[in-house]
Amino acid sequence: MSGAPSALRPRTAARLCAVQALYQIDLATAPADEVIAQFLAHRIGHVLEGVDYRGADRELFRAIVAGTIARAGEIDPRLAGALGEGWTLARIDNILRAILRAGAFELLAHPDVPVRVVITEYIEVAHAFFSGPEPSVVNGVLDRLARELRAPELERRAP
Repeated sequence: MSGAPSALRPRTAARLCAVQALYQIDLATAPADEVIAQFLAHRIGHVLEGVDYRGADRELFRAIVAGTIARAGEIDPRLAGALGEGWTLARIDNILRAILRAGAFELLAHPDVPVRVVITEYIEVAHAFFSGPEPSVVNGVLDRLARELRAPELERRAP
């Protein structure tokens, strides 16, 4: 391999950056607008740590971060209900929480994106951060949430 940076699909890159931004907002309690501006200026459009973010979908990134923050009061209770028994959002890893929140936002706010695409994309994002069971957790939680939020879409796809 030539060592060239790995290019991500535009929407995948936007989702990965959105999760990173949500993590930063959660951890540092930084204002969303400030973090969005930082990412647009210093991450999206650049190659960092061997990952090519130059083609990232800026509008999707902005929509996911701002929308997830704006709808947190709706997203967090839904996620809490989709977690396994004995688990709370406060108990799970910060980056995993950011992945679940972003995926939940897309399931709620972007009915134009098929459920399977949302779940698959966030499983991929989870693989960027974790090598353990976390991607399976993302799959399970987002699937449970999708069955609640988008049952008609999933029923149309059933054999």
